[in-house]
Amino acid sequence: MSLDRPIPRPLLSDEVFHRLRDSIVRGELVAGEKVKDGELAVRLGLSRTPVREALVRLAEIGLVEAKPGAYTRITTLNRRDVEKTLAVLRSLDRLAIETAVPVMTDQDLERMREANRDFERAVAADDTTAALAADDRFHAVPIAAADNPVLSRIVEQLHPQIHRILYRKFSTLLGGRNTIEHHDQLIDVCAGGDARAAAELSGRHWSERGGHINELFDTDQFTESAIA
Repeated sequence: MSLDRPIPRPLLSDEVFHRLRDSIVRGELVAGEKVKDGELAVRLGLSRTPVREALVRLAEIGLVEAKPGAYTRITTLNRRDVEKTLAVLRSLDRLAIETAVPVMTDQDLERMREANRDFERAVAADDTTAALAADDRFHAVPIAAADNPVLSRIVEQLHPQIHRILYRKFSTLLGGRNTIEHHDQLIDVCAGGDARAAAELSGRHWSERGGHINELFDTDQFTESAIA
């Protein structure tokens, strides 16, 4: 497991944060699992301080929950929290695209096309990690073009919550032609310069994804036994 590799001394807290975050997203650290800073520090070959700092940051973005003196554990996948996160991400993505389209360059559009080609190859190879990375690169283009640091920071904080679900149910939520075709359509609308239409198209896609996620909750596919 990637958690067991020693971490170089520089930027320890950031590295621990990213490694633990990715382990939670991939399900290596399971929803509801209790974690102890001392045990994690031993596995990572570190002192407790950077591990504690990383756990605090993970709690701030909702991946870890703690009750002082009782436990620190990986948060469970909660429908209400997921719905709220999706609603915020949908609004932020619409804002980013509507702001970005008037200033997007040919280079921006080509980066989106390249990311979607990478996404399509990852889907064909059933490579969930590569597909999610390509999907992130795709959506990062308009977010960067919007040039709003606050928006970028909030999106970065919220993404891991949704990635936990996308990673577990990739084939249902991202793996079909629908997302590839949506990406192509969005690129075309952005290239045409219609910011409002592009934002509406993106919003519909987020709503569709939210509907699929709700169906998975309805069928109890995010219980601890289902993702252990």
